[in-house]
Amino acid sequence: MTGARPALSRRLRLMGIAISLSAASLLAPVPASARGPDGIADIAEKVIDSVVNISTSQSVEAKSGGRDAMPQLPPGSPFEEFFDDFFKNRRGGSKGGDKSGEMQPPRKTNSLGSGFIIDASGVVVTNNHVIADADEINVIMNDGTKIRAELVGVDKKTDIAVLKFKPVKPLVAVKFGDSDKLRLGEWVIAIGNPFSLGGSVTAGIVSARNRDISQGPYDNYIQTDASINRGNSGGPLFNLEGEVVGVNTLIISPTGGSIGLGFAVPSKTVAGVVDQLRQFGELRRGWLGVRIQQVTDEIAESLNIKPARGALVAGIDDKGPAKPAGIEPGDVVVKFDGKDVKDPKDLSRVVADTAVGKEVDVVIIRKGKEETRKVTLGRLEDTEKVQQAAAKTKEDPAEKPVTQKALGLDLAALSKDLRTKYKIKDSVKGVIVTGVDGNSDAAEKRLSAGDVIVEVAQEAVSSAADIKKRVDQLKKDGKKSVLLLVSNGEGELRFVALSVQ
Repeated sequence: MTGARPALSRRLRLMGIAISLSAASLLAPVPASARGPDGIADIAEKVIDSVVNISTSQSVEAKSGGRDAMPQLPPGSPFEEFFDDFFKNRRGGSKGGDKSGEMQPPRKTNSLGSGFIIDASGVVVTNNHVIADADEINVIMNDGTKIRAELVGVDKKTDIAVLKFKPVKPLVAVKFGDSDKLRLGEWVIAIGNPFSLGGSVTAGIVSARNRDISQGPYDNYIQTDASINRGNSGGPLFNLEGEVVGVNTLIISPTGGSIGLGFAVPSKTVAGVVDQLRQFGELRRGWLGVRIQQVTDEIAESLNIKPARGALVAGIDDKGPAKPAGIEPGDVVVKFDGKDVKDPKDLSRVVADTAVGKEVDVVIIRKGKEETRKVTLGRLEDTEKVQQAAAKTKEDPAEKPVTQKALGLDLAALSKDLRTKYKIKDSVKGVIVTGVDGNSDAAEKRLSAGDVIVEVAQEAVSSAADIKKRVDQLKKDGKKSVLLLVSNGEGELRFVALSVQ
């Protein structure tokens, strides 16, 4: 028994050391990286008065049988008398009240969002969707002061709007920072009006940049895990210098609340849009006059481009700036005005951001070689053209076409009967597809009867024999795929790469 006491004493001493170490670790200072930035409170205090709530109202015409209409009940229903009295008292009508088929008076709907002051004269930036179709817009200051605002201009493509109001006291304005300098993991602060709670501050990091979530033609969002909810739309995203680096615009969430997937329009985009809206009341974007598509690995192999990059020109507008500059379908734009073009979205954004009338250098790859073309940009017109697709006739042609198979396609010469059957314009030249093998690569690439093959490997074709000859030659040369220039009946072109193996 006596021999056990020293061992027990040693165990207690060891436990004491462990306990002491644990206590010491609890008292040790937490690393700064774990605490987060110390300046959030100072920044929030500095900029909070520049963030405003946006309140809008809109008159909505109620439709017959709408929300306020008396429900339709089966004849003799025990609830018929109850609802009859209820609606009579609610509307002040006679016995029976308003009938469900009658029009109801207009009603007002209200919505709330966020915004921020960029000029002490009373200029506010917010989202277009916050104020869209509003009959009345009010700016609510951080101290509760409510002031009527007027619309300066909107840009639907980037979802940005500019408002102006007459201040009743000095305002705090904020400046735009450089969103291009944001780094992944950098701390950012969101301030806004989530769920109508007013001046709420949240913090997080930059989760991603240049995010394309298919919301518009110029998607280039900053992704952040700073808590953003309904009502934050139009509010600012600040860096730790107190500069606006983004406008909080939307979230991805199955619940409607923040799950850490918030998106902000970068300040570089916003600043340019705001400048034009203040100057012109509208956007004046640059226009190149080309239709473009992705350069896939197969297309890149066909064009001898390594690695796959750039924007493939699939069509040229006859009245656009690219045509007189000598740009042609099949060219791949890899640089525009000194900026690298990695994909079609890059080209769309840089062209739109370039001043109308500016002469720029456009670097293209044509048949494996780089060339530089000078283009004077036109102006992109925002009027959207709605085209009605013509229904294809189901009548059989008077003459059965002579077809030949290649690449899983049934091919025929373009006859008058085939033009009529598939509604092919006279200006479209080439070889028409009359059938597609459902198990072929062509079917997977969505080629269909009525498509017209204009070029094979960047050479014009006029017969099925031309196509077969070109394909056989490419096989002998060891090519894995063939690049087709395909037109629809209206003459709209696209490139398709098909396997020749």
